[in-house]
Order: sequence, then structure tokens, then C-alpha cells
Amino acid sequence: MLQIAEIYRSIQGEGEFTGTSSVFVRTTGCNLRCWFCDTPFTSWAPEGEPLSIEQVLSQVAALATEHVVVTGGEPLLLPEIVPLTAELRSRGHFVTLETAGTVFRAATADLMSISPKLANSTPSADRSATWSKRHEELRHRPAVIRSLISEARYQLKFVIDVPADVAPVEEWLTEFPEIDRGRVWLMPQATTREELAAKSDWIEDAATKAGFQFTSRLHIEQFGNARGY
Repeated sequence: MLQIAEIYRSIQGEGEFTGTSSVFVRTTGCNLRCWFCDTPFTSWAPEGEPLSIEQVLSQVAALATEHVVVTGGEPLLLPEIVPLTAELRSRGHFVTLETAGTVFRAATADLMSISPKLANSTPSADRSATWSKRHEELRHRPAVIRSLISEARYQLKFVIDVPADVAPVEEWLTEFPEIDRGRVWLMPQATTREELAAKSDWIEDAATKAGFQFTSRLHIEQFGNARGY
């Protein structure tokens, strides 16, 4: 069984396939606790229900969309993600797998969408001393990143909140000379249209100067940070 928070059809809001109509299969449960998590119902206060692989596939089929985004939470925590993604591919879906890059399983993906968590993601000890320590210990797994990018076409998305967040991306990349800078995306930390508008211009400029890609968060532009979109 998979713990599923929601299954819905919307548009991909980030990265290479921004604007593409997609079905989102969102698992619940995460081994990290980013302070800026925009789906706290899958992490800080996880919600969801157990569904079999067949139940998930049935709901996806009913939404009749080629692109399927398997996301979370952290979907790779669940062993059932491996047969689920294989079956989605066998049924003709283009599978994007969204992960923080801290857990490896040999899942099937047409696009491995990895969002590495840098020090700017760690929650304060005031919020949760336990999770502050645990998050910092777990967030960086170089061997996992290498395994994931060897499995499929990939993109790396880094959340940027303030200008000082850009330099740590460069530092992170020095550990991975094999990574194509053209597959690196910077995106604003934003859960409102106002935050997104305030940060997008300078982040896009920083991305261009560094030879990275810039991605807005189209779902927030269009729907706000509303669940199910």
C-alpha cells in the first residue's frame, strides 16, 4: 500500500515541463522538514490514506493525461513507488519523479526532478530542535544524487529565498563536476503571488549570469498556494 495525500490533474508549475497538463500523485511522509515546505500536510503534519497500486492507477487512468508527476512528501521512501512507476510507464505515461535526493530506489522515471536541500532549508531549533538536527544530518546525500542522475534524464531545482542563497548552489555543484549546469534551475521560495513577483526578477538575473535556468512557480501564479492545484 502507498500512503497518498492526493491525486489530481493540474499543470506542472516548475522546471522543464512548466505549463504541461499533468496528473499529480502526491505521497505523504517525508524524512526532511524544510522550514519553507509548501505541502506541510505531507511532512510537518502528514495526512493521507493507504491506497493499493491498482487503486492509484485507476484514479490516474480516470484523469486521462499523459504526463504523471509522482511527488510528495518524499515518494522514494515508499518501496511501492518502484512497481508503481514501472507500471505507469508501461501504460504509456511520461513519468516525472520529484525527490529531494536523499533516498535511492530504482524507480522508473522519464525525468528525475531533484530538489537538493541546502542549509537554507533547515528549520530553526526554536521550531523543532529534533527536526533541526535530523534535517541537517539527512539533507545532503552525494551518493544518492549520483545514483539518481545516472538512472534517468534529470533536472536539479534549488529553492532561493534571499540573494545569499545563490552562492551555496555553486559550492554544492563543485562536488558534482559531472552535472550539466544547463540542467540546474533556480526557483523562488514563494507561497504567494506577491512573494513570487518580488523575487522572480533578481533570481532570473542571477540564474542567467551563472549559466543556470530560471523557473517561476506557474501554479502559484495561476492558483495561489491552493491544495489540489
